[in-house]
Amino acid sequence: MNDLLIDLPSDTRIKLIAALESGYLDLQPSVTRLRAALGRIEQAEALADALGAWHALGMSPRGAAAALRAIDRTVARQRKPDLVLSGLQIPGVFARDTRMVFAELLGSAERSVWLSSFVYVNGPKVFARLAQRMEERPELVVNLLLNIQRRWGDTTKSEHLVNAFAQTFWQQAWPGQRRPHVYYDPRSLDHDTPGDRAVLHAKAVVVDDEALFITSANLTEAASERNIEMGLLLRDRTMALTVVLYFQRLIASEHLRLLPG
Repeated sequence: MNDLLIDLPSDTRIKLIAALESGYLDLQPSVTRLRAALGRIEQAEALADALGAWHALGMSPRGAAAALRAIDRTVARQRKPDLVLSGLQIPGVFARDTRMVFAELLGSAERSVWLSSFVYVNGPKVFARLAQRMEERPELVVNLLLNIQRRWGDTTKSEHLVNAFAQTFWQQAWPGQRRPHVYYDPRSLDHDTPGDRAVLHAKAVVVDDEALFITSANLTEAASERNIEMGLLLRDRTMALTVVLYFQRLIASEHLRLLPG
């Protein structure tokens, strides 16, 4: 196998996979079309030759996409954690960008997504890529863990706050036809014993039980672009499955409850 296909940056490989799956690229692409699909890349001519070699072996574009996805997962398991930052760019500090990591993970999900956030703002925008991926992959199961906030001094019944949150989320925030499972922590709504109140504050993404992104960033434009936020992206199946198991047991024990609707 051509080493170039193994050495491609992961984000470039993901773009190539998407272009092959959609039919935008075949295995005999021109350099111009490659650059249109992938952006400015080095060794575009060599990449076109590598894809052409797969064509000569009788491979289809979708078969090539599947092979590239297997390469991506194999290479990912050998990677060290990536530092992921938002906000100010500091010369000499190498890190991934928060917005790009969210887009890469949610845009490449095949089987499952667990996404936890304390706050989201502009739901149609922040959930757009995930909703699109659910349409592209009917088998994809998405679980969102979101906090429902009770404002200080508000004595509204908990069930009314939950129903209002659900109505707003489904009618105004979620942009897709297929719906995710949405869970919340009922302790955030406790007003009888405020000292026992707690919030769902975790910010994390687990994709396909393989990739785990833990971050201080909420699902907001400010967190992705301006705030100083920090996180780690791990390609560690054991750690990813541990987080999934934690979420699943919180749900099974009813510490997290399903949002109506």
